[in-house]
Parts: sequence; structure tokens; C-alpha cells
Amino acid sequence: MRGASAEQGATDYGSTTGRIGGFPVRRHHVLLFAWTVLWFVIVEPSGGFSWHYLRQGEQLLFSHAGDGGLSLYAHHPELQIGPVSLAVARLFGSPWPAHLGQVLAEGFMSILGLIMLVMVGRTAAWYYRGTGTNHRRLQQRILIAGLAFIPMWVEVSVRFGHMDDVLALFFTVLAVHAMVRNQAAATGIYLALAVDSKPWAVAFLPLILALPKADWKRAAMWCVGLVAIAWLPFYLSNLGSLSAAKFTIPNQPASSLRWLGVSDPSTPVWDRPAQFAIGMGLGALAVWRGRWPAVVLVGCNARILLDPSVYTYYTASILLGTLLWDAVGQRRLVPWWSWIALVTLYGSALAVPSDSAKGMIRLAFVVVSTAYVLLWPTKRPRRRGGSGGSRSRRPVGAERPTLALTPITAPIGGGSAAAGGPGPSGGGRRGRGRGGVPRQPGGEYRTPATSRG
Repeated sequence: MRGASAEQGATDYGSTTGRIGGFPVRRHHVLLFAWTVLWFVIVEPSGGFSWHYLRQGEQLLFSHAGDGGLSLYAHHPELQIGPVSLAVARLFGSPWPAHLGQVLAEGFMSILGLIMLVMVGRTAAWYYRGTGTNHRRLQQRILIAGLAFIPMWVEVSVRFGHMDDVLALFFTVLAVHAMVRNQAAATGIYLALAVDSKPWAVAFLPLILALPKADWKRAAMWCVGLVAIAWLPFYLSNLGSLSAAKFTIPNQPASSLRWLGVSDPSTPVWDRPAQFAIGMGLGALAVWRGRWPAVVLVGCNARILLDPSVYTYYTASILLGTLLWDAVGQRRLVPWWSWIALVTLYGSALAVPSDSAKGMIRLAFVVVSTAYVLLWPTKRPRRRGGSGGSRSRRPVGAERPTLALTPITAPIGGGSAAAGGPGPSGGGRRGRGRGGVPRQPGGEYRTPATSRG
């Protein structure tokens, strides 16, 4: 019963407007859905810029042509798309007319963005269960951050049609949710699917280190096993597939690489390995510092720091990183980093004419945001009811003293129980919210101080 109460407190975190398929639909979900539809309608007429790569790749993967099948990456190294992404793209390929399939794929990818916002909110609610989290404030934070996230999500999912990036980020969000719930196998599986969708997702593998140490091996085995199952057949069938890792793109004048003194006309041979190494190293440091919600942001920062290109859809991954940090990593009502990232990276791409200035802005954002999430002082959450039976199962990154995260304990406006009504020992009776969740002064619902059972 106690476990059931904790589950309810972690998920039933506010009033609903209805249900879809048994899941509650909340007011901020409706607003974010409308915001997504608006951006979809605006962008779709010029969308699908890169969708032809997905169509070409899925047709080659499932063909018997000499340059297709398991020889796909050997003959087409320009298709930097994971096999999972090509398999999903198949669902929107040959059964449909070309344009209709593209629009359906764009709609599908847009919906995934909304699901990710919901999952991030549930992840934050679950992580802060038993700390007196103000869930209305959390909902407001998700809404405000989502208003910045959606335009960039539509950029990657509709304007460019990059299903590989979309799926890599979607599976990463599922991995984060599973990690917070201490589901080691699911965490490893979702991270593997992210890498199998787009190889640069290896930067998010340090999330495994945020699990309890006893679960590291299990999660890692699932991850490595599924990555091997997806990629080894291509390399064993045709050793020429290794050439895909050496594929280069032009080093654009607006890239951060130029400001780092790299003037090579195309991708340097060391660049991709350095991206992976720096991203994973910063992610591991974030977990060690008790800041696992920063893993996605610092991993994506490493990507845009060393990437020769400056496509605007790269910003979607940064916005996911800032969303996780703003929702889980800190307690401010206004998710500043989500909006700073949107204005700095996307705004500069549209408004700043100088390529050199754009590169400097990108470099400055990477340095400042990485330093902030890794070094800015934070506090760890305190759970009600003493040590609790569930503390030993908290993620490793949340247990490091003085360096982890702070819960949201005050109601909106900074009021206290004494100001709004009887406190815990004030003699007054508190109302009961839905499902027996205590209702605090001002009508706000908070999670009960129960263990996971």
C-alpha cells in the first residue's frame, strides 16, 4: 500500500482536463499541444528538407541491391543514420505516396516531442517524490520550458525531417525516466536504442553511472549487447562499412571549430572521436558531481563545440538538455536556460549576420552553460520521514553530499504553512486531495512522505 501511495504521489500531480487511453491530460498538456500544432502548420509547407535521406536509406536497407542490405554503410557512408531509424522510417515509406508518407512522419515525430515533455514532467515528479514538491509549480516550469522547446523540436522533426535525431533524443528521455525509477535493464535498452538510432547518442551513456552501483553491470550489458546486435552485422558482412565513420562534411565558417583554431576545410580525422570522448567525459563528471540531469546538456554541448556544421536542428538536442536541467536539475520557476539556449543559438543563427560572431556565440554558450551546470552550487533534496526505506535505491548521482539537487518545498509566492493555514502541528485539519494526497494551503497538491514500499 505504501508503494502504491508513492506511485500515485509521483504521477497524480495536478488537476486534469480529461483522460486519453487511461492517462491524465492536464491543462499545460493542452496548451503545449496547441503550441505544437501552430508551429507544425507554420513549418510543414517547407518541411522535409532531409527526409529523402531516410527514404533512400530505408529502401536500400530492405533491398537486395548490391549497394543495399548489410552493405548499405559501405557504399553510402553519407547516410549517417542508425538502422533503428531506417526501420522506423520504413513505416512511412513504400506503403504511402511520397508526400503523404513524409507528412505522416512529420506528424509522428512532432507527437513524440509532446510525449517527451510529459515524460520529463513525470521524471521530475518521480525524482522529487517525498520531498514536498510543489507540482503546480513543476507544471508551470514544464509549460514555460516547453514553449521554448517546441519550436526547436519542430525544426528537427518537421523542417528537416531528421527521424534519426528525433528517435535518439526520444529514447534518451525514456532512458532517463527508467534510470530515475532504478530500472537498470530498461535504462540500458533505451540507451542502446538511442545509439542504434544515431551514433552520437553514445555521449549519453554516462546516465548508466547514475544508477545504483550494483545495477551498472546489468544496464551496461543490455546496452552493449543491443548495440552489437544492431551494428555488428553491417561490419561483419562488409568491412567497408568502417568507412562510414570516416565520412566528412565541410567545416563551416560559423562553427565553433573555427574559433578553436581548426581551419581544416572538412571534418578533421580526430574530430568525431573527440566529440564522443569529451561528451562522455563531461557526462561522467556530471554524475560524479551529483548533477546527472546535466548529462544530456553537456553531451550535446560537446557535439556542437566540435561539429564542423551549424545546422539549426542541432539546437533541438541542446533544448532537450536544458529542459532536463530546468525541470529536474534546479528549482527555479522560470526555466532560464531553455530560453537562453533558444535566444542564443537559434536567435543568433537568424539575426547575426557575421559567421565569425555566430561561432563565438556558440562557443560562449557551450563554455558558460557547461561551467554552470557542473560548478554552480546546488543542494541535495531532503525527503520527509527520516532516511526512508527507499533512500538506498536513489541514483548514485543523487547521493553525493552537498552537491546534488534541491527540492521545491515552498508554495508559489514563497508562502508558508503558517501564513496560509495550520502547519503540521498547528492543530488544524488539512484537507485531503485526490487519492488521499494531502492538500496544502492555497489548494496545491504535494507528494506524501512515503517510501517506494
